[in-house]
Amino acid sequence: MARGTLKKRKIPNQAIVVSPSMASSTPIKGLSLSSRFTFRTSFLPSVLLLFCVAALFYATSKITFGASSSEIYTFDIVNEFPHDPKAFTQGLLYGGNDTLFESTGLYRESSVRQVLLHTGKVQAIHQMDGSYFGEGLTLLGERLFQVTWLKKTGFIYDRHDLSKWKMFTHQMNDGWGLATDGKVIFGSDGTSTLYQLDPQSLKVLRKVTVTYKGREIFYLNELEYVNGEVWANVWQNIDVLNGIAWDREKDRLFVTGKWWPKLYEIKLHLVKGPYQGSIEEYCMPRRY
Repeated sequence: MARGTLKKRKIPNQAIVVSPSMASSTPIKGLSLSSRFTFRTSFLPSVLLLFCVAALFYATSKITFGASSSEIYTFDIVNEFPHDPKAFTQGLLYGGNDTLFESTGLYRESSVRQVLLHTGKVQAIHQMDGSYFGEGLTLLGERLFQVTWLKKTGFIYDRHDLSKWKMFTHQMNDGWGLATDGKVIFGSDGTSTLYQLDPQSLKVLRKVTVTYKGREIFYLNELEYVNGEVWANVWQNIDVLNGIAWDREKDRLFVTGKWWPKLYEIKLHLVKGPYQGSIEEYCMPRRY
């Protein structure tokens, strides 16, 4: 296994992970939450990937991070698999039986596809109308939900037949990321807001603002639900990590990025002892 190493360096792109387990049966008051941040530079085998963990609490419609409990994680690469280097990955999820579902972006190139994990071969694909820019993707039951950039339009696909689809309209400001805990859908719109959506009506049930030490964490992007937490990339550059998929049954974590030729299975490890830099430096991109 290849291990990530801790080095002090300029970080041009980052990703963040936030976690409210905001199921409809979960009370808001006094809700305890946790969060992780991650970032990468350039390309995974030779780069630093960290996860910063902080305690969260939910109050007055905001998520805040407790600085006293912040932790840093590094990673091991367990496996690497082929990935289409022409896939501008915007959403990624594990579909069972060593298959993945992936949403790709760019106008006239956006698609939803089913991909074999071990070979990277596309098993099924739906090429989207050229006027749409594909974004986040999630799977709830037999339905794939996808949102699109700069529009409040989304699509629902039959997971077994991607040619069967219908449109929906959502109430988020934009469509960036989607994830689900099996009960509700979580959404991001490129701001510091994390949404909870009703999977039937797609109406917003709840939304929270993500902050750290009073500063909002902007550019929440592609989402994944992992072990009771909602993880989210933070957008920056086009070569950034932009795909997180979790195999719940085997507890496997997969990551890839836009135009990456590889997809990786990784394991996280808590960094014990001192480390250089700060969560602000590592995990909070400058707002444009």
